[in-house]
Amino acid sequence: MSSLTKGNPIKQIFFFTIPLLIGNIFQQLYNFMDALIVGRTIGKDALAAVGATGSVSFLILGFAEGLTAGLSVLTAQAYGARDDQGVRKSFAASIWVCGLMALVFTIVTVVLTRPILVLMQTPPDILNDAVSFLRVIFYGILASMAFNLLSNMMRALGDSRTPLIFLIIATLINIVLEFLFILLFHWGVSGAAWATVIAQAVSAVMCAIHIKLRMPLLNVSKSNLRFDWSQVKRHLIISLPTGFSMSIIAIGTIILQVMLNTLGTNAVAAYSAAGRIDQLATMPASSFGVTMATYAAQNLGAKEYGRIRRGVHQTLLLNVGISAVLGALIIIFSKPLINLFLGPNQPVVTALAQTYFHYNASMYWLLAILYTIRNLLQGLGQTLIPTIAGFFELAMRSFAGIVLVAHLGFAGASMANPLAWMGSVFVLLGMYIRTMRRIRQKEENQIET
Repeated sequence: MSSLTKGNPIKQIFFFTIPLLIGNIFQQLYNFMDALIVGRTIGKDALAAVGATGSVSFLILGFAEGLTAGLSVLTAQAYGARDDQGVRKSFAASIWVCGLMALVFTIVTVVLTRPILVLMQTPPDILNDAVSFLRVIFYGILASMAFNLLSNMMRALGDSRTPLIFLIIATLINIVLEFLFILLFHWGVSGAAWATVIAQAVSAVMCAIHIKLRMPLLNVSKSNLRFDWSQVKRHLIISLPTGFSMSIIAIGTIILQVMLNTLGTNAVAAYSAAGRIDQLATMPASSFGVTMATYAAQNLGAKEYGRIRRGVHQTLLLNVGISAVLGALIIIFSKPLINLFLGPNQPVVTALAQTYFHYNASMYWLLAILYTIRNLLQGLGQTLIPTIAGFFELAMRSFAGIVLVAHLGFAGASMANPLAWMGSVFVLLGMYIRTMRRIRQKEENQIET
């Protein structure tokens, strides 16, 4: 455990982010390896089937990720304020929230998997594989939420390294199991899904054991675990908007996926392969954002207002610079990257994926601004504006899916993400400026007294 309330801000942010970045990359490797192994061992249609489920799984798992991130904000604030009992109460309330949410989501999503994919106009030739893959992923919602909750709680207390170790182990398990289930057991795309779920369950168990043995601040007693509606309500107020903001974004992605499905299997396969690379390439931007939420929450709890201002300004510069360089590299090496998934014998899919990168990778710098500001506001407990920004992302993705795809085809779909990022940043900037003014005022008042 470590505190982010002392020392050089950008140095602490950078070194906290490095293991977080590596961990996030390994977490994305779950999806990356699903696509890579499925595409190279089963074929293009299987890759398209896995890709066609991405927006739906993001709707549910994205909510879980946002929810647990929101829950950890209050834990980080309590840790920054040196309130040990508050940390335990926060963790206990978070367990109740995640447990109830996981139960409801699992039942509903498993039952509705096929109807949802049919409603999304998933191409008939990949529908059965898509259902098989997605239903197994939904069986693993509890494992996914457990890992996200426990790893976020460790990060709230300043430990970003331990979740990294567990993710590396889980990713290796995932890769081995995928080859075993697909090549030896011949389970097809459902084998890839089972490998992911089992690996996530293993990582959650490792987190729980580590917390029990090494993090006494998170060892809650039976009295802490008694259901306390006031604590649960307080955590829901913070965490639900962050979860909903991710789901709102996912709804726009689903609308886009529906329109993309009408373009055929080649378009779905190209978008799937390019999207997997996209997710890895944007991990630095995302990781700095997650760090900013923890950094802001801890320093708010400690009333270190000057550190909040300095930290976010320095992080913006670093994050934007790194993202711009990565975007340029992705555009330059787009063809060999796509060939990793399908080999050199799919020129149509490769060309479509390159189109995707020209629109998306050139705007990674804008995404870096979005992640940094949105997570800063969430770390400060301001969840309303990020949620409103999510609605703007929904509107822009819907516009791309309904209007641009109809007129421009795959190029229109490729414009969806940059347009969504623009819409979100437009909303967030105003609140960011006002928040920084309030933070500065608190800092000045602190100096005067």
